[in-house]
Amino acid sequence: MNTATHHAEHNAANSTANAARGVAIVTGASRGIGAAVALRLARDGHPVAVNYAASAREAEALVAQIVAAGGRAIAVKANIAKADEVRHLFETTAAQLGQPAVLVNNAGVMKVTTIAESTDALYDEMFDINVRGTLNTMREAAAKLANGGRVINFSTTALALNLPGYGLYNATKNAVEALTRVFAKELRGRGITVNAVAPGPVATALFLEGKTEEQIRHFASMPPLERLGEPDDIAAVVSFLAGPDSGWVDGQTLRANGGLA
Repeated sequence: MNTATHHAEHNAANSTANAARGVAIVTGASRGIGAAVALRLARDGHPVAVNYAASAREAEALVAQIVAAGGRAIAVKANIAKADEVRHLFETTAAQLGQPAVLVNNAGVMKVTTIAESTDALYDEMFDINVRGTLNTMREAAAKLANGGRVINFSTTALALNLPGYGLYNATKNAVEALTRVFAKELRGRGITVNAVAPGPVATALFLEGKTEEQIRHFASMPPLERLGEPDDIAAVVSFLAGPDSGWVDGQTLRANGGLA
């Protein structure tokens, strides 16, 4: 095959992929960055499973919004820290939308405390959701994700900053990045890419809660682009990694932070 023919076929394949995207599971998708990701993927043409742990009303409202715009979506309750509930999430998605092709591991918890003041309960909570939850979904994806699919995990730019109070949180996200790199190699031969997104400070209700105006201004001034990220900024990066144009990006962490680190 000559180069021109190869490129023509590659472009034709990309056009087909853009027309009908694979089924996506987005964990922790009822609000914040997760909701923005679900909306963006639906707009890109992906049927979306909106996963939530507790916020049923918000998840159902998001599904209604996607459906009203002409997309396909369902809400699925599952605590990703529990393997049987993750299995239910994948099985329900497959039964109602089709075989999953994209997994976005957005669900996570962040509690800021010094290492000296950390507790066993806090350790268990953050590692259960951030690490065990990511591991549970990746394990299901290994068996049930379509060949040629995408796994997109969530890390954090906080890893590069080493700020006091972020020790436990950073430890969980270091683990996620390690799992991401290894999983990319373990899925050799299936055409599945595995990457992570590492946002900087993003103006979500979760981030803004409990912060003074001065603290918010401080965080906004840190990146060279001199603003907080918006959920749509992160959703755009996930859209790229979930789509056909990212097919040669694998085992990487993409730091979406306005140049902060």
